[in-house]
Amino acid sequence: MGGDLTVYPAAINLWLLVVALGIEALLGWPAPLYRAIRHPVVWIGALIGLLERHLNRPAWSDLWRRLAGLLALALLLVVVWYAASLVRHWLAVLLPGDSWIVEAVFAASLLAQRSLWDHVIAVARGLEDGGIVGGREAVAMIVGRDPESLDEAGVSRAAIESLAENFSDGVVAPAFWLAIGGLPGIALYKAINTADSMIGHKSDRYRAFGWAAARLDDLVNLPASRLSALLLVLAAAVLPGASAGAAFAAVERDAGRHRSPNAGWPEAAMAGALRLRLAGPRRYVEGWVEDHWMGDGRSEATAADIRRALKLYAVAGLLLFGAALLGAIALL
Repeated sequence: MGGDLTVYPAAINLWLLVVALGIEALLGWPAPLYRAIRHPVVWIGALIGLLERHLNRPAWSDLWRRLAGLLALALLLVVVWYAASLVRHWLAVLLPGDSWIVEAVFAASLLAQRSLWDHVIAVARGLEDGGIVGGREAVAMIVGRDPESLDEAGVSRAAIESLAENFSDGVVAPAFWLAIGGLPGIALYKAINTADSMIGHKSDRYRAFGWAAARLDDLVNLPASRLSALLLVLAAAVLPGASAGAAFAAVERDAGRHRSPNAGWPEAAMAGALRLRLAGPRRYVEGWVEDHWMGDGRSEATAADIRRALKLYAVAGLLLFGAALLGAIALL
């Protein structure tokens, strides 16, 4: 599985995915490594910030700012693709026969299984150990809502919603694009997703400039959001206390009613599986958002529900790993 990686067969991509998922689940991105070289997403974010400062001119019309945003996105993707391809090339030259293993380490840095678990479990522990104050402090690290407006149920729902949505765009989507395009594929996805998180907002500053990034992010997340919902439904079928039938019904009824074209799929599946109501009207720092409820269960979620959601997330992650492993073995 090593050697020249100029032509990238599907089998190698799937083995990259299997190893990358395993590495990231076990190790995450070690703190000493972060202190030494930061993180690839930090590098991507720095480039986005540089492009935004030079190309997003408030004096320009919305049309010109859209075009400038499109240019910034194109430049970002060219640089990221070239860098990832160069890394892949030099690994193949320097480590013939073993380059795919080191490549998997790079790919693992662009997955977020472990960090997502750590951030969400911190909210459950914050509620359990520090009450509403502890819960608000922890949930403020992962959502854009006004934490002071949240009661215990609101904190719990926010954590579970973040878990569901980020399972899709932080785990399944990068895994999908790694399987499709190897290291350049996952790097391009993370560049698009990071651009959306930084400039894809509807504020006056970013509404026009970030339009292209937001639209492209919607597109590249479309397959993964559906796959994430399927994995959560299947996980509910094997997890005691969860309901696959209710998860499927919630997806079928509610996923398309979410204000996001993608977030509703995993959120509806999670809500139905746990017999909760998620999403709905909520307050962000920038203002109030009216949205449909996902699921038809109870809205009074608790720290115990966060832990139930994490169990479902873990099972869905194992199913993703198992599917990649089976696919890789089948293509040997």
